[in-house]
Amino acid sequence: MQLDELNELATKVQQAQQACDHVVRVCMAASCQSSGAAAVLESLRSKTGDCQHVCVHGAGCMGLCAAGPLVEVSQRGRAETVLYQHVTADDADDLLAHLGGPVIQRLHCPTDIPFFARQQKIVLENSGIIDPEQIDHYIAAEGYQALVTALTEMSPAEVLREVDASGLRGRGGGGYPAALKWATVAKMPGEQKFVICNADEGDPGAFMDRAVLESDPHRVIEGMALAAYAVGASHGFVYVRAEYPLAIERLTTAIRQATKYGLLGSNICDTRFSFDIEIRLGAGAFVCGEETALMASIEGGRGQPRPRPPYPAQSGLWGYPTLINNVETLANIPPILRRGGAWFATIGTEKSKGTKVFALAGRICNTGLIEVPMGITLRDIVFTIGGGVPDAARFKAVQTGGPSGGCLPEQFLDLPVDYDTLRQVGSIMGSGGMIVMDQTSSMVDVARYFMEFCMDESCGKCIPCRAGTHQMHELLAKIARGQGTCRDLALLEELCEVVSAMSLCGLGQTAPNPVLSTLRHFREEYLVKLQDRDTAAAPVDAPETAS
Repeated sequence: MQLDELNELATKVQQAQQACDHVVRVCMAASCQSSGAAAVLESLRSKTGDCQHVCVHGAGCMGLCAAGPLVEVSQRGRAETVLYQHVTADDADDLLAHLGGPVIQRLHCPTDIPFFARQQKIVLENSGIIDPEQIDHYIAAEGYQALVTALTEMSPAEVLREVDASGLRGRGGGGYPAALKWATVAKMPGEQKFVICNADEGDPGAFMDRAVLESDPHRVIEGMALAAYAVGASHGFVYVRAEYPLAIERLTTAIRQATKYGLLGSNICDTRFSFDIEIRLGAGAFVCGEETALMASIEGGRGQPRPRPPYPAQSGLWGYPTLINNVETLANIPPILRRGGAWFATIGTEKSKGTKVFALAGRICNTGLIEVPMGITLRDIVFTIGGGVPDAARFKAVQTGGPSGGCLPEQFLDLPVDYDTLRQVGSIMGSGGMIVMDQTSSMVDVARYFMEFCMDESCGKCIPCRAGTHQMHELLAKIARGQGTCRDLALLEELCEVVSAMSLCGLGQTAPNPVLSTLRHFREEYLVKLQDRDTAAAPVDAPETAS
């Protein structure tokens, strides 16, 4: 498909959409489907039938999961839309009867509230708008424009320069410069190279990657193809956990559609560039989110990490140079190529460019998916966008970065959210999970929960992680029961240092973070549970149980 053909198709689709007097979009992301969105869509479609002036279709995540199922109604000639919340199948008659008329107040969800107004969407620009199961909808929203333009008008080096100019850092948690990783793969010799999309999202409370794959799968495919063109790869894999059946279904459909349109496969756009994508299902092992463990799983082996170097960019899948980026990183690539790296670099902070997608969960009014510019404060996210803590409860902490992150108290709410600032105060950005806790949460129990998660998810390959997380969990459980001593607390802190310094991969290296952050900011909660809290801790010899 050439650029003029793509533009012609986009125009036809846009004209067909504009022919409808009213467009009714039903959120069909997993969260809304769990609340009955499928029945809402079926009821609306059955009642409109062959009516030409009303178009009803499913859409991706609209963000405000707490208010689902969500339905958005737009009218031709009007820029504003109407959003309805908590819609049921029985509301279909009312919705259709009020098209173009007064708003149904009992269902109305105002869109001028900070939850919507304070966001800046790049990755999520199509989410909740296009039908994720229709490639034509994506093309009508400038989809595949970047890929076709790059293949026909740009060299791989020029694509790489735009990514470099953007300042994009990997959104998987580490924040490694994307262009630097791409350049390493690009300069490696050999004709066989791979691109992997890491969609093995396993953090408790995180659903960013799942929502992107469910809402806009073609964006990720286009991002992978652009990355492959830039580094010289010919084959790609999406490694996604099997617990995401809807994301897998829509991604499978998208790959089939893109191949049919000639946007994947051999000699794309009549060029020498060929690229195809396969899906690999993960069995839910958290450790497979680590790059080397992920590759071992794709190769058919046990998902265990290996020492680095060599890094995947040098010797990755089956020994070939391999580029691995997560879903959100790749989803940023098409808009960067369409609008230019310099445009992207104007958003965010000096060292953390662009926007970040977060999943808000826990004790917060507006649970859901948001995208905000880097540098926004935690206070703005939790209280302005998130609506604060429900039931007039008092905010206690926000946990960022999943099991690898930390718990930050109220004193840090005015810090900017970026990679470096969060790391300085004992947490990390992570992939984007954000769990809010109120005063009823015990921080000792929170640390014990995350340590239990890491203990269960440890692959067992290295002793510091395998034995260390078990010993740390035992100590935390003992302290939580009120049976711990000052010696136990000292031993816990010593184990944190050992596990962090000696573990093979990121799981073990960061497993102590929730413990360390709660000890740093909520130490009093540990002390009040100790039997001998008024006694100075005795010196701790190097324990044999730590090995």
